[in-house]
Amino acid sequence: MAIAQKKGSHEKGLVSVIMPTYNSGRFVAESIESILNQTYTHLELLITDDGSTDDTPQIIRSYEQKDSRIRYFAMSDNMGAGHARNLSIELARGQYIAFCDSDDTWLPEKLEKQIAFMKKRQCCFCFSSYFICDESGKRTGIFIAPASVTLTDTKRDDKIGFLTAIYDTRPYGKIYMPTLRKRQDWAYVLMLLQKCKKAFALKEPLACYRRSKGSISHNKLSLIKFNAKVYQVVFGYSKIRSYCYLFTLFLPAYALKRIKNKIVCMRYNRQ
Repeated sequence: MAIAQKKGSHEKGLVSVIMPTYNSGRFVAESIESILNQTYTHLELLITDDGSTDDTPQIIRSYEQKDSRIRYFAMSDNMGAGHARNLSIELARGQYIAFCDSDDTWLPEKLEKQIAFMKKRQCCFCFSSYFICDESGKRTGIFIAPASVTLTDTKRDDKIGFLTAIYDTRPYGKIYMPTLRKRQDWAYVLMLLQKCKKAFALKEPLACYRRSKGSISHNKLSLIKFNAKVYQVVFGYSKIRSYCYLFTLFLPAYALKRIKNKIVCMRYNRQ
């Protein structure tokens, strides 16, 4: 659902970075530092913890005390990343909304380059290529973003790394995420594209996606039923139509993408 902002309710040029956390103690410090160390410093980092039971809240508070750009919120119960992100989006003050999960990291010039690119292209939705790394942070591959994507493209297969997504709230206001337990990031991208029509990408990799064994997105095939749910929530498809679309269009496109990306990663690792 898109909610229009009041005129002048966002701060011009400010980037609101949305980070949900849940038992992220191993990686969250590195993620936070990668955002605080951006060359584009006009930002706020909104972290909403989704009921962590480890030391994640203590780590976040230690950074909050050191940098006033961090705004920390805590949910009493574990409700899922969609709820956590929506709370941060609601409280965001920036013209731009960007996303980084608590185990991923950004390269120092990510925001500076993407904001400059958006101004030059006069686009409201931007993303980029990104590196793939293992749990230790070692780069093991790369995903090369297409030059641009449309709603039709993304309906068949999600080629936008959510950790690189940035959108400008001025044309359509804040857009809130469906509160699906899984694949809500892809659903959100589809909702953005329903408004923005097209997203443009920088070919340069500007972030690092950490592929960890325990992550929800590690095994995409296990998410089939959640992918089908996205079609029902975003487009209002029936369950039967959703699964037909998934098996005839999404999965073939996804399989082709995986093959192409494996080849790209093999070439990357040989260099």
